[in-house]
Amino acid sequence: MNSYLEKVLNEIREKNINEPEFIQAVEEVLTTIEPVVNKHNEYEKIALIERMTEPERLITFRVPYVKDDGQTVVHRGYRVQFSSLIGPYKGGLRFHPSVNQSIMKFLGFEQIFKNALTGLPIGGGKGGSDFDPKGKSDNEIMRFCQSFMTELQRHIGQDIDVPAGDIGVGEREIGYLFGQYKRIKDTYEGGVLTGKGLSYGGSLARKEATGYGLIYFMREMLNANNNSLEGKTVVISGAGNVAIYACQKAQQYGAKVIAMCDSKGYIYDKNGIDLDCIKQIKEIDRERIYKYKDKHPEAEYVENSSIWNIKCDIALPCATQNELNLNDAQILVSNGVIAVGEGANMPCTKDATEYFLANGILVAPAKAANAGGVATSAIEMSQNSMRYYMTFDEVNQKLDNIMVNIFNSCKNAAEEYNLGNNYVAGANIAAFRKLAKAMKAQGIV
Repeated sequence: MNSYLEKVLNEIREKNINEPEFIQAVEEVLTTIEPVVNKHNEYEKIALIERMTEPERLITFRVPYVKDDGQTVVHRGYRVQFSSLIGPYKGGLRFHPSVNQSIMKFLGFEQIFKNALTGLPIGGGKGGSDFDPKGKSDNEIMRFCQSFMTELQRHIGQDIDVPAGDIGVGEREIGYLFGQYKRIKDTYEGGVLTGKGLSYGGSLARKEATGYGLIYFMREMLNANNNSLEGKTVVISGAGNVAIYACQKAQQYGAKVIAMCDSKGYIYDKNGIDLDCIKQIKEIDRERIYKYKDKHPEAEYVENSSIWNIKCDIALPCATQNELNLNDAQILVSNGVIAVGEGANMPCTKDATEYFLANGILVAPAKAANAGGVATSAIEMSQNSMRYYMTFDEVNQKLDNIMVNIFNSCKNAAEEYNLGNNYVAGANIAAFRKLAKAMKAQGIV
């Protein structure tokens, strides 16, 4: 490795020794941008990589709330404002028991590159809490969101930092957060949060955007390699927004989705997943995926086993970080998988990704393939600024065009540096070059 990159990476490992997810995210980028850094000796003198890998601001705060039984509970809240190089900080809020500083920093770092790839003027940030909305009443979630926003509102604004949803934060939570922000600020600042309900400034196609965007990227990647989604068997992990709408769009392109899962187990339906049934279970009833068997008794429900054991042509990990490991990758390759599309943030471990690439498997990296959600959030911000609503088809067409452009950026960067169809490296290089140019232009700040 380039001596400068190696020095920076060693310093990051030492300074962030208890933050494995953050170190993993930085390693993935730094080990792929070497061809660019080799051409720019001046980066070391201006500490460009050091500045790019250190958050501009890391905020932690106490979030107390009262449960329905009267018990007061205290959680920890975070907002990592990682980079404002190309626009206001932009990135989701995650409510999940696993949330910690390492995960917040990894997500914020990924967001910088993802947002740069969209071509839109948005910086990178991330936030959340170790609060778990599962099993909580609507009133408990409302009280928690109001407490969370009471502190967060000090640090955000439509031209400063624009949060959105992520795991555990959907339209319900965004509504409670927005209501509290408006109450405290005493102004209607529509663009301060994205993923809002359609009745108060949300955008059509935002709910579908990340899943649709993943499939648009997969379509382009497969087409560029003389293949298509038509007739392919697909396994999708997760059963949230990303997984559901990736399934919907994949089915529209003629693929057969045969398995989906939640955190308890997976459903395998050899006849093809009934998406209306999944939507009823997850979006309306808020139940576990095993309920699928109530309507489809012929399907199999399996607990305590990896969904990646199922033979498929295309694997779409859409649940959470590091859900697909080296052993899973080896099984998928031995079963004939041809492509992997990362719908979640960093869902493949580093060694899994390397194994896929070494075996000629097409990999659509998260920071590119997962960018449809934040791209449509930026479109929502634009609509809020204009006091104007676009139709579903208008937003969807813009999303499709953005994903085509993102794929072409990854492809062109990979080809320029003789990396073949390594779109993982292509995505990192394309985003890094844009960020580096902005950082040099803005001086030592």
